[in-house]
Amino acid sequence: MLKQFSVFFSCALLTFPAQVLAETAPKIPVAPESLIGTDSMAKMITGLLLVLGIIIISTWALKRFSIIPAISSSSHLKIVAATGVGQRERVVIVEIGETWLVLGVAPGQVTQLHTMEKPLPETANKTLQRTSSEFSHELDKRIEKGKTD
Repeated sequence: MLKQFSVFFSCALLTFPAQVLAETAPKIPVAPESLIGTDSMAKMITGLLLVLGIIIISTWALKRFSIIPAISSSSHLKIVAATGVGQRERVVIVEIGETWLVLGVAPGQVTQLHTMEKPLPETANKTLQRTSSEFSHELDKRIEKGKTD
């Protein structure tokens, strides 16, 4: 028992911090540094500008080098042409596979106006112009009809 007590006592002495018993000179209280000083504000603003710069540069790099694929570059869906017919209304020609869809797009609503086969590449511009003029003529007729009612 005495042997166990001596082991316990020696372990307690070895782990006892001796700095507690040391005498120190009385400390003079020092006021903490102001948190709203010009140095700390300059450091904070510099850090914020650095973070904003990193965000802007990384966004530019992502767009510039096409690291993130754009939605419009999908091979299944392409917007062939679009035109505005009002403040928030548009007519859009969308290519899906071998079919072109003429869509009326308004806030909260998409309406299919016409469906046609994809034209050959040499006649695509002529067909697009003819289709847009036909649509324009039909739209004018319906607007005039709506005014007379």
